Amino acid sequence: MSSRTYTVADLADFDMVIDARSPAEFALDHIPGAINCPVLTDEERVRVGTTYVQVSPFEARKMGGAMVARNIAHHLDTRFAGHGPKWRPLVYCWRGGMRSGSFVNVLRLVGWDAQQLKGGYKGWRHHVVDQIPALSAALSWRVVCGATGSAKTRVLHALVRAGEQVLDLEDLAAHRGSVLGEVPGLAQPAQKAFETRLFAQMAGFDPNRPVWIEAESRRIGRITVPDALTEAMRASPLVEIVATLEARVAFLLDDYAWLARDREALAARLAALKGLLPNPVLAQWQAWVQSGELGPLLSELLTQHYDPLYNRSMGRHWLQLAGARRVDTHDLSPAGIDVLAARVAALA
Repeated sequence: MSSRTYTVADLADFDMVIDARSPAEFALDHIPGAINCPVLTDEERVRVGTTYVQVSPFEARKMGGAMVARNIAHHLDTRFAGHGPKWRPLVYCWRGGMRSGSFVNVLRLVGWDAQQLKGGYKGWRHHVVDQIPALSAALSWRVVCGATGSAKTRVLHALVRAGEQVLDLEDLAAHRGSVLGEVPGLAQPAQKAFETRLFAQMAGFDPNRPVWIEAESRRIGRITVPDALTEAMRASPLVEIVATLEARVAFLLDDYAWLARDREALAARLAALKGLLPNPVLAQWQAWVQSGELGPLLSELLTQHYDPLYNRSMGRHWLQLAGARRVDTHDLSPAGIDVLAARVAALA
């Protein structure tokens, strides 16, 4: 069995990466591909911590030791029962301390070449935080911009199908980046989990080929895009999709079909615009929501709210906008988007 130190650079050398932290810690963020085999459950972790503070460190360790032993035994009887003698796992906890160390000791007693990740999850987290700025600077970005409803995300999907490299920030953040942007039934990830997903995708790109990305603000719902990536995007070449208002409204009626099904949710989101637009305008929009007249609602929402917001934001933050290459379209149907994506890709 090896006795050398293993870091995040060695992850691919192991048959399995095991996260020994509690389920709540794992759910917040974890190394991609790791499985959760906690040595303490969420409830047990709280009990041990409370005992440590209120009774003594010794009593906490004695209680925790018994819990850890039972939980590791359970994993041996279940998750690891089918593994042969050559199985080689890497184990980590919060900082590469007692939880993963205890786990590794037991696995090594069985005969497996189990190893402990140096620095644990904290080491992984430092790696992600360090690498995102480096990758942001190293990759060759091509930024797709355009007013709301220009099918930018669908164009990115079409670019993926055409074999282009694409980073879809809205997909990673599980949010479409506007007052209507929350994806029904899908919660946004924690900030750390978003950054892990972001790093994993960026690390897989070929730096010798362009990477397409949508022009995003620093915030996507409650997620913050790392500053280094935002600054790299804003310094990169822009391709602007300019679609007719009619095409944008038709696209949104299809892309946001849930709006017609959940009028209460739509009304609640429009209510968030109070103070940003005149009350009579908002009252008319709410009336259209109740009567199901989404066409005129979306038309005014675009021209009176989203388009001015887009123009202000792009003019203030995107210094490359004046030199953006423009792609005009009046067709945002599925077939039209494929054609549009081909025109965009040709400008790489």
